[in-house]
Formats: sequence, C-alpha cells, structure tokens
Amino acid sequence: MYNGKDELTVIQEDIRRAIKNKTPKWAMLIDLRRCTSCKACTAGCIAEQKSPPGIIYRPVYDEESGTFPKVKRRFTPRPCQQCDNPPCVAVCPNKGEGKATWKSTKGLSNSIVMINYTECIGCGKCVTACPYKARGLDSGAFYTDNTPAVQEYEKTPNLEYGTKWPRNKPELPIGTARKCHFCLHRLKQGMVPMCVSTCVCRANYFGDTSDPESLIAKVMKQNRTRLMSSVKGGAKKGKSAASPEALSARVGYPGKLPVFGESAPTKPRVYYILS
Repeated sequence: MYNGKDELTVIQEDIRRAIKNKTPKWAMLIDLRRCTSCKACTAGCIAEQKSPPGIIYRPVYDEESGTFPKVKRRFTPRPCQQCDNPPCVAVCPNKGEGKATWKSTKGLSNSIVMINYTECIGCGKCVTACPYKARGLDSGAFYTDNTPAVQEYEKTPNLEYGTKWPRNKPELPIGTARKCHFCLHRLKQGMVPMCVSTCVCRANYFGDTSDPESLIAKVMKQNRTRLMSSVKGGAKKGKSAASPEALSARVGYPGKLPVFGESAPTKPRVYYILS
C-alpha cells in the first residue's frame, strides 16, 4: 500500500498521466526484497503475449548463497532492460527507426527498444549480443505439438506493438527475434504492464521517471538502486546456430545468474532494489 492506496492503483494513475506526455521516459523498478518467485509475472506475460515454447520475456532467476545454516536465496525477475545504449540494436544489419530494431526516442514508445517483425530477418545477431539474454528467436513451435491436434488457443493472436499477430505457420512473428516491450499495447490503453499487474507481492513499480510525482520516481529517490550488468551461466557448447534452439543453447538463453553493479555500459531502464 502507498498512502492508503494499492500500488497498482497509483501506478495506473501515473501511466494515464504519463501518456499525456509526448515522450514519457518509461522505466521499471523491481524490489527484490518483495519477490517470492511465485512466477505470476512469468505466467501472466506468457498468457498476455501468447508466447510459444522457447520464448520467455520474463524469467525469474533463483540464486542461493551462503553456507548452512546461514543460507540466503534471492529471486530476480529479468525483463528486457530497454537499454539506452542497446548492443542488440548496434549489431542489427537492418537497424533504424521502422526497420528491424531501434531504440525509440519519441511518442508513447519512447525509451522502449522496438522490434518490427516485418523487417527482422531472423539472423540472431541481436540474440547473441544481448548481455541479458533477453532476446530469443521464435522457432514456430506450439506447446501442443506432437499431440493429436494443435489447440486453437495457441493460435490466438497477440497484440504486440499494436498489431494483431495470429499464430499460423509460417506467418510472422515466427522466425523473428522477440522480447519484452513493456506491454506497449497496454500502455497505449492506459493499462499497467501485465507483469506488474499480476505481481501479488507488489514488487514492481512502473512509470515515467521524468515525472517527479510518479510512484516509481519517489521510490527510487527513497532507496538505493542497482543496475543489472549482465546475466551469466547456462551456456552450452556448440558451434551451430542454424536453428533457434541451437542458438539458444549456444548463448545459454535465458541464463542463470544475474550480475549487478552501480552502473552498466548498456544503460538499462530497469532498476533493482537488492536490500
């Protein structure tokens, strides 16, 4: 609760105020002191984006430290960090506004790293360049593959980037790079991102950091925050990246161990409260 209001109510008010701003500086703050690894954010995200097997926009990492009997665990959700200096964009052979990928600097998508599925060639360079393992290639798989029939609910269109994308092979976004986009389609409607909405622990804050009256700005001012510098671990040996599955195995998507610091060269827009 914040001043007698549910944090979600305050965040939604902040978002609706922010969309009146021509260029809101969207950011997310995750309080790891509150996260219990219930993975409601992961499940909510998969349901909202109709994510197929192998595509996880918001994994939650489980770390254990210390020696018995003084053992600690920390749970870290990891969405796309929406970097202000995104290495994924730098390596794209078709980068630029309206092309395969770019860092938006205007409109309601300001501060979000965007993907245009119609321009993405599926080369996978952005997947390997991302130090957070926040991108994956859509292989076109269904959870109900190898059953008597692929279920219709898996073919339900998602609304990413404001476009309806029915899931029919070989139509887009199959074959393209995919990642979190702060639920831009929900923001346009004044709605809270799904991962924030489903968090029963209220561990997430979201809004326009250029608005000093926003809850995220106030909480960040009151707490020491850290940035994720990389995600390590989980990599498997392999040279071939001919398929999305092989590429994921080679880069260790989505990783296991988050590394935090006071700063990061990628300049993430996702902040964390560690303790």
